[in-house]
Amino acid sequence: MTAPRRILLVDADAFFVAVARQEDPEGAGRATLLIVGGRPGSRGVVCSASYECRAYGVRSAMPISRALALCPDAMCLPVPRGACSARSREIQGVLARFSPVVQASSIDEWYCDLGGTEALYQHEPLRVTAHRIREAVFEATGLNVSIGGGTSRLVAKMAVEVAKPKPGSGADGVHCVDPGAEAQFLSRFALADLPMVGPRLAEKLARMGLERVHDAQGWSEEALVSRLGDRAGRWLAQRVHGIDESIVTPRDRQKQVSREDTFARDINDDEVLERELLRLAVRVSADLRRQALRARTVAVKVKDTAFRSRTAQRTLSSFIESEKSVLKAARPLLRQLRRKQKAPLRLLGIALSHFDDEPGAGERTATQLGLFGAELPPVAAGSSADSGAPAQEPTESPKDRALTRALDRIRDRYGSGAILPASLVDPAQDTGPRVEE
Repeated sequence: MTAPRRILLVDADAFFVAVARQEDPEGAGRATLLIVGGRPGSRGVVCSASYECRAYGVRSAMPISRALALCPDAMCLPVPRGACSARSREIQGVLARFSPVVQASSIDEWYCDLGGTEALYQHEPLRVTAHRIREAVFEATGLNVSIGGGTSRLVAKMAVEVAKPKPGSGADGVHCVDPGAEAQFLSRFALADLPMVGPRLAEKLARMGLERVHDAQGWSEEALVSRLGDRAGRWLAQRVHGIDESIVTPRDRQKQVSREDTFARDINDDEVLERELLRLAVRVSADLRRQALRARTVAVKVKDTAFRSRTAQRTLSSFIESEKSVLKAARPLLRQLRRKQKAPLRLLGIALSHFDDEPGAGERTATQLGLFGAELPPVAAGSSADSGAPAQEPTESPKDRALTRALDRIRDRYGSGAILPASLVDPAQDTGPRVEE
């Protein structure tokens, strides 16, 4: 007989708030009401809020202005990104001491598969192991985590919501569901609480008289299939009974590296927008190199004052990593978007994907370099520049990459602003605060 799976979901409690308090103990550390995501007056969104702020109705992804209207006495801070990344790695390192397989779901969530460790932990209940993991994380990082456990990723995901020690909940940070009790445990939730049940599906289910998981558990798989179709019906019939065969893998392959800025004031000046594009190219290419990646696909995203988002992208014939190449690929895309609709923009972003560490990447294309650092002739691309002619592809020589990495070393030692393109250091051209997203 196959032993039941032992899956945990570890969720750092109010992660961005907790890290902000660690980084600024005399300021944020003393603030009961704390919002992390942007400065007051900015047009950013809430990344995280203290439980006390949440009692006022403040929620993640809410505009900062709305959050402060609901909770005007709150302290509001930008995300301490570097510290958050460091703490995330520290937590994952602790988890790796307990679990043979750890998968980061996000910067503050990790799945652990403890299958096969029963003898290692002397067959103690899963909740006992989870409590020991929780204590080890706090001892190593000073951060609290909540842990949900069960026989599947789905059950662990739902259990961690019950585990969180929210004010008045009486929870102690760990909740594990015993094998065989999955359906009974899930019956307490609304169908809309299940992962992958979006608003449209939830609305359709409500029209069928199904609002709670308990309601759907009374339907046969055949009945659900007849109303929802084969794929959705079978999927829902399994999920409401806690059946989820998805596995925990050591690492999800990263799909893209991206940076976005929400401007303090709308921008309609093309010259200013291209300077902001350069600012993003510097940051996103540094993120790319920090992960030892190169990319072939470059995308530019814009959002106007009516919150309409548009994107344009191009895939190059060779991999790039320098800010110069990223900018050369991205600039025609921004111009293309501006030609189609020239409206004031509130957000601008660059995303890089199609990395050289993907399976088969080396077979699809090789990075072509010129002799003695000479640039190659331009290659036609699918996007057009202002003239209407095909946009030239960026090319990178070994000299370009060596220079870029030298700049990285200087910035790592003296700060990100140590060396910047000249147009980014002119104070007269500042467009006001930006909110990184």
